[in-house]
Parts: sequence; C-alpha cells; structure tokens
Amino acid sequence: AQQGRVREKAYGKQKIYFADQEQLPAASDAELRGLDGEIAARSAKVQALQQSCRQMEAELKDLNSSMTTPEMAREIEELRKDCASYTEKLERIKSAANHVTPEEKEKVCSEQKLYCKEWRRRKRM
Repeated sequence: AQQGRVREKAYGKQKIYFADQEQLPAASDAELRGLDGEIAARSAKVQALQQSCRQMEAELKDLNSSMTTPEMAREIEELRKDCASYTEKLERIKSAANHVTPEEKEKVCSEQKLYCKEWRRRKRM
C-alpha cells in the first residue's frame, strides 16, 4: 500500500486492500467494442448449447421412461398368453351344450315379474 501498487480503504475498524486500477493500461473504445462483441457471441453460443442440452435431457427422459426391448418382448409374450386363454374360454362358452334359449329366458323373466308383482301386492296388506 505504501508503494502504491495496492490501495487501502478504511471502513470503521476494517481496512480493505485492492489492486490499484490506475496503474493498469486503459482499454480503447475499439477494444471495448470488440470485447462486447465477443461477450455477445459467447452468450449466444452458451444459449444455443443450453437449448441443445435441454432437448437432449428431454429425449433422455423419454428414453428412460420407455420400455426396453427385453421388457417389451416379455410384455408381448404375456399378452399373447392372455389372448390365448381368453380365446380358449370363449370357445368353451360357445361350445357349451346347456345354452338358454330366448323362449326359456322370456318365460323365466315373465315368471319373475309375476312373482314380484304378487309379493308387492301381499306386502301392502
């Protein structure tokens, strides 16, 4: 500080030392404009890289959430087994000999309505 290379500022009981900027060469307007242009170019490059990074992260998230090939193969195999079992069950139902004919169904429904009607009538008594 006594030699003039470092400056000293006192804030109450504290002292702060910092480099003396008056000894540094001053930049010209052309240099400042060049540095500003370089900063703008690098900022644009950083934004482009950040956008690319976001897109890649989104793609990675999609890929991580999707099923892998072995998992997909297992899932397909399970679905085929389920389909086969349902087809077999459908064939058993279709080939059953104890089907109810529409006439029998209508007869049972009409009897059920008659019995409900009688029950209601007797309930009111």
